[in-house]
Amino acid sequence: MLIAFLISPLLRWTGIFCLLWLTACTGEIWNNPYPHTEGAHNVAYSSFNLRPKTLDPARSYSANEVIFTGQIYEPPLQYHYLLRPYTLTPLTAESLPQVTYLDATGNLLPEEASAHEIAYSVYELRIRPGIYYQPHPALAKDDAGRLLYHNLTPGELEGIYKIGDFPRTGTRELVAADYVYQIKRLAHPKVHSPILGLMSHHIVGLKEYTQTLAAAQAGTQDEYLDLRAYPLAGVEVVDRYTYRLTIEGKYPQLRYWLAMPFFAPVPWEADRFYSQPGMAERNLNLDWYPVGTGPYMLTENDPNRRMVLERNPNFHGETYPTEGEPEDKTAGLLADGGEPLPFIDRVVFSLEKESIPYWNKFLQGYYDASEVASDSFDQALRISGGGELSLTAQMEAKGIKLVTAIGTSTYYVGFNMLDPVVGGYSERARKLRQAISIAIDYEEFISIFANGRGIAAQGPLPPGIFGYESGEKGINPYVYEWEKGQPRRKSLQTARRLLTEAGYPNGRDAETGKPLLLHFDTTSRGPDSAALLSWMRKQFRKLNIQLVVRDTDYNRFQDKMRQGNAQIFQWGWNADYPDPENFLFLLYGPEGKAKHGGENAANYSNPEFNRLFGQMKSMENGPERLMIIREMVAIARQDAPWVWGYHPKQVNLLHAWNSNVKPNLMANNTLKYRRIDPQLRAQLRAEWNRPVIWPLWALLAALVLVAMPAVMLYWRKERQPGRVVLEEH
Repeated sequence: MLIAFLISPLLRWTGIFCLLWLTACTGEIWNNPYPHTEGAHNVAYSSFNLRPKTLDPARSYSANEVIFTGQIYEPPLQYHYLLRPYTLTPLTAESLPQVTYLDATGNLLPEEASAHEIAYSVYELRIRPGIYYQPHPALAKDDAGRLLYHNLTPGELEGIYKIGDFPRTGTRELVAADYVYQIKRLAHPKVHSPILGLMSHHIVGLKEYTQTLAAAQAGTQDEYLDLRAYPLAGVEVVDRYTYRLTIEGKYPQLRYWLAMPFFAPVPWEADRFYSQPGMAERNLNLDWYPVGTGPYMLTENDPNRRMVLERNPNFHGETYPTEGEPEDKTAGLLADGGEPLPFIDRVVFSLEKESIPYWNKFLQGYYDASEVASDSFDQALRISGGGELSLTAQMEAKGIKLVTAIGTSTYYVGFNMLDPVVGGYSERARKLRQAISIAIDYEEFISIFANGRGIAAQGPLPPGIFGYESGEKGINPYVYEWEKGQPRRKSLQTARRLLTEAGYPNGRDAETGKPLLLHFDTTSRGPDSAALLSWMRKQFRKLNIQLVVRDTDYNRFQDKMRQGNAQIFQWGWNADYPDPENFLFLLYGPEGKAKHGGENAANYSNPEFNRLFGQMKSMENGPERLMIIREMVAIARQDAPWVWGYHPKQVNLLHAWNSNVKPNLMANNTLKYRRIDPQLRAQLRAEWNRPVIWPLWALLAALVLVAMPAVMLYWRKERQPGRVVLEEH
C-alpha cells in the first residue's frame, strides 16, 4: 500500500511535467489571456474599467463612452490629428461649413457685420458622396428592395439576443437627411439628450420642436416617432448631400459641436428597427449597438467581459495626415503620410476593474498602452530635480515610450467675490488675493499631490487653446517673475508686503488687531484628503493667516455655492471645445453662479472684462481677437478672483510596437491613426513571459528522492531468497 501511495502520484506528476515540457517546446505562452490563434494578428488590446451606459450619439457624453462612439460615428468635422492649436478639418463634409449672416428681416449681411446686427447665422454643409454605412440588419433588404427586419413578429425574434444573430445585413449611402434626422433626435422626448437645453438657445425652433415631439409622442401608442414627418425650422435638407442649420445670432463655437458625436448621422431605418416591440428587452438598441459610417464597428458588446471593434468593410477611406508641427517629422509621426486608414484591423477592450492586474498585464505585453496610476507611479516614472518626468530604468529596458500632454483643463482655488473680506474690487481686497496667490505654492502641490503631472497655471487658459501664451510674455506678473528662462514664484517677502498694504500686517487686521480668519469650503473627507487640507492650511500659515476648513457633504456644498455663501473653495473645468470662450466665460459676470445660476463659481464681475467678453466671444480667431484676450487675461490676473492653480498633465506609456501616437485631447476618433507592429509584440511577449519551469523539475526531483527509499526497500523484499508466492486455486 505504501508503494502504491508513493508511486501513483509520482507517475501522475511525471505525466504532467512531460505535458508541460511538450507545451513549452511548442513556443506557446502559458499566461496569455487571449486565444493563441490570434498570435501576431493586427489586433490592438486595450481595457475599460466602467461599462458604457449608452452609445447613442444623442445621449452619450462620457469619456468612457466616446472611446467607442468616436470610432463608429462620423460628424461632419473633426480635429486635425497633429496640428496645434487644435484645428478643425472636414471629415464627411467636403469643406468647413459656409456661414452667412442675416439681419432680423432676413437680409444678407456682410461677413464683417457686428454681432449685434446679426439675427441669424446660417451654416451650410455639403457631405461627400460615396460614403456608406457599416453592414447592419436595420439596412438589410430582400430581393424586392423591401427592408427585411422592420416588421418583426415575436416568433421571428426568438433566438435573437445580439445584433450578430440576424442572418442578413445591408447598407446604404450616407445622405444629408441623416444628419438632419439626428439633430431632430436631440429633442425627442424619450432620448433625453444632455445638450438639448444648450442647443435650444442656439438652433432656431429647437425649443418649440421639443414641445411638438412631446405632443406627437403623447398622441400615439407606437414606440417609433418618424421624425421625418415633423419639420424643424432651424435644420433643413437642401439636396441629397447638403443640409443647412440656422442659428440664433452669432455663435461661432457651433463649429466645434459639429465635430462631436451629437451631430453625427443616424439613419431613420436604425431608429425604426430598434423601436420594434421586444428589442429593448434584448438590449437591441442604439445604447448597445451603434450604426455608423466610421472606420470601426462594434461587433461584440459584453460590457461585463469585453467589447470588440472591427474594421468597417464599407469604410469610405481616409488617409493619414501629411502635415504637422515641426517636431512631428523628427518624432516619426509623418512617416505614414498619405497612407490609407485605419491601420489596425481589430481592437479588443477587456474589462479591468482593478489597477494592479491591469498594470501587470501591461508589463507582460498584453495591453499595448497604459496610463500611470498612483500605485504604479514609482515603478514607472521618476521626477528630476526640475520637476520633469522620465522613465525608470526598468521601463527603458523594456523599450517603453513615455508620451505626455498638458490637459485642456484647469483646477483652481476660487475666492467668492461677493464675500466682504476676500471679495470685492477695492485695492485692499485685490492685494489680499494677490498675496494669497503667491503664498499657495502650486509647484509644490503638483510635486506632492500630482506626482509632477501638471504645470502651474498663469491664467484661465490652458495650453492648446487659442490665446494661451508661453514663455516670458505668458507669465502672470502679479505672482511670477521671469528668471533664467523660467517663471519663478515671487518671494514670501513680496506676499507679506502685499498683505501689509492690504491692511493685514503679519496676518492681523491693522484696525482691530484681530487675526485674519478665512474659511475654506470643501467636500474633502477621509484620510486621503487630510494631507491635502493640512497642506492648504500650511500655505496660509506662511502669511500668518488662520484657515478654517468647513467640510460638508456635496449637496450642502453645492447649495452654499449657489447661494454665494462659500468664502474660498476649489473648483475645476474641462474643455468641451478648444475655444477661449469656453474658459473665459467662467469669469463672465452674467454667468455668476449666485445671481444667475451660471458657471462663474467665483461670482466675478468686472465691467471692462464683461464688455470685452461680449466682444470676443463671437469673433473669429485672429490678431484682433488675440489682443482682446490679452486684455481680458491681464484684467483677471490683476483682480485675482482665482488662485490660478494648475493644468494637469496626461501621462501614457506605450510599448515599442506602437507608432503614430500623439495625444490629441480634443479629438475622439484617433484610433484610426494608430499603427502597431504585431510581429514585434509577439516576439517581446515571448521573451517577457517565458515559463519558469525549473521549480517544477526541482519538485519532481524531490518527489523522486522521497519515493526512492521506499522503492528500494520494496525491490529488496521482492528479491529476498526463499520467498514463497502463494497461488490461489
